[in-house]
Amino acid sequence: LLSSQKYTAIGLLGKATDTLDATGKVTEEKPYDQITKGDLENVLQKFTGDIMQVPPLYSALKKDGERLSTLMKRGEAVEAKPARPVRVYSLSLQQFQPPLFTLDVECGGGFYVRSLVSDIGKELSTCATMQELTRTKHGPFTLEEHALYEDKWTIDEIARSLEHCTSLLPGEPSHKKLKTEHPGETAVSCE
Repeated sequence: LLSSQKYTAIGLLGKATDTLDATGKVTEEKPYDQITKGDLENVLQKFTGDIMQVPPLYSALKKDGERLSTLMKRGEAVEAKPARPVRVYSLSLQQFQPPLFTLDVECGGGFYVRSLVSDIGKELSTCATMQELTRTKHGPFTLEEHALYEDKWTIDEIARSLEHCTSLLPGEPSHKKLKTEHPGETAVSCE
C-alpha cells in the first residue's frame, strides 16, 4: 500500500451540488431522516475493494487538452467520462451526526472521494455532498508523522524534516540515454 492515499471526509446528507462538494451550487435536496447509522455502515461494503467509479464533471481530467472543470466553468456542455476501475483498500464510518457523517478512506490513485460521497447518498435513496476533505496519508507520508506545523517553521526544523522525508523515498531512477540517429546530438529523455 505504499502508493495508497488516506483521507478523512465529512459528507452532508440531503443535498447535492454540481461540483459534488461544498463549493458548488445546490442542485437537489432530499429528505434523509429515515437513514440510520446501520444503513450507512451497510452501504459502505458496496464501495470497498475493486469498484467502478464515474469521475466528477468538475475535475482535472481533460477533454481536448483542457480540464473538464475549466470547460464547465465556461458553460460548455461536458459529457460525463465513463466509469473506470478504482480500488478502495478500506472504508469506515467514524461518526454519524445527521445530516453529517465522517468517513476514513484508503484508496489507490485516480479515486475521487467526492464521487464516493455522492454515490453513497444515491445508494441510500437520498443525496449527499462532500463538506470537507483532509488527506491523512500519501504513499509513505502521513499527516500525523510528517506534517511540519507552523510553530516549527525554522531552517533547522525544515532541514531535519526534509532529511527524514527523503529517507522514505525510493532511490533515484537511473536515467537511460536515448539513442539518437545522428551521433553527437544530445538525447533528451522525456520520461
